[in-house]
Amino acid sequence: MLEFTVNGQPISLDVDPEKPLLWVLREDLALTGTKYGCGIGNCGACTVLIDGKASRSCTLAVGKVAGKAVITIEGLAENGERHPLQQAWIDTQVPQCGYCQSGMILSAAALLENVPDPSPAEIRKKITNICRCGTYPRIEKAILQAAKAKSE
Repeated sequence: MLEFTVNGQPISLDVDPEKPLLWVLREDLALTGTKYGCGIGNCGACTVLIDGKASRSCTLAVGKVAGKAVITIEGLAENGERHPLQQAWIDTQVPQCGYCQSGMILSAAALLENVPDPSPAEIRKKITNICRCGTYPRIEKAILQAAKAKSE
């Protein structure tokens, strides 16, 4: 049995510890906000937070998260209030197709925890997720807006 928390809830699963976390989230826990993109950890569509660190879940064996805290896009909001990044994404109309957005938002959340007031250059350097629609200017704008909102 593997034990860890997902979005603040304790989880105990009898699952192959080598199964990728992405598929445990999607298939075993029905948390489908985390997306499958490339399967090799390059695109970032599968990004989740593990103990606050942005991690690519498609290549991470679930056994490696035993005893850790996993946050998915479904768990980012708190007390029914959108996370500042989620609100900024809406305000700046970031998504086009939307496929990369959950991973992108979680990568941005990890960035803002470590760098509360990032520069545009820091955002471009640290956010390595791929957006096939090319909405990078809006993504940058949303992250800057969320950083400002979090500091107020």
